[in-house]
Amino acid sequence: MKNTTTQKEDIFQLISYEDATPEVQEIYDDTKRTFQLPFVLNWFQCQGANADLLRGNWTKLKSTLVLGQVPNVLKQLIIYNVSKLRNCDYCSIAHGIFANSMRDQLSDDPSFVPTEHIDSPKLPKSYRTAIKMVTHAALHPQDFTADHLEQLSEAGFHASEIRELLSVADLVNMLNTIADVAGIKIDESLVGIKT
Repeated sequence: MKNTTTQKEDIFQLISYEDATPEVQEIYDDTKRTFQLPFVLNWFQCQGANADLLRGNWTKLKSTLVLGQVPNVLKQLIIYNVSKLRNCDYCSIAHGIFANSMRDQLSDDPSFVPTEHIDSPKLPKSYRTAIKMVTHAALHPQDFTADHLEQLSEAGFHASEIRELLSVADLVNMLNTIADVAGIKIDESLVGIKT
């Protein structure tokens, strides 16, 4: 057994693009293309020392958040809401920025800020229901019942969309855990570009 103290920074060192292996750089490039960003988010960089882990987590994130039938803005709002309630600063700020950058999908009002209207009639009722139900699933999965599924169905979501929404509950748990355990800080470049 070692006598030295291990710090989060030792385990979750941010691996820059320049210091990454070609395999990790390839994954980084895909994240940049997908999110249309000129830089690699810290959430990915803190996993850059392990290409297999990074690839697995990126594949899950991309498949759940980016692909599918449910609008990305709704998924971003769910992740924002769960992260905020869980006090995950990195994820609440990052996904709030992404959700707010998609405001034009929800309103013609350029001053509309979706994250400030999670419970407001300014968001479609189906979105408010999905945010509430999926947040409950993420925070209290053992208490998630058929009644919750019925509320999603009554809000207009069909079975495949409900499965997709509930996969966001699983995804946000992974996102929050990695961000909080790693202790990563919000990307200043993200705040600068998306606000």
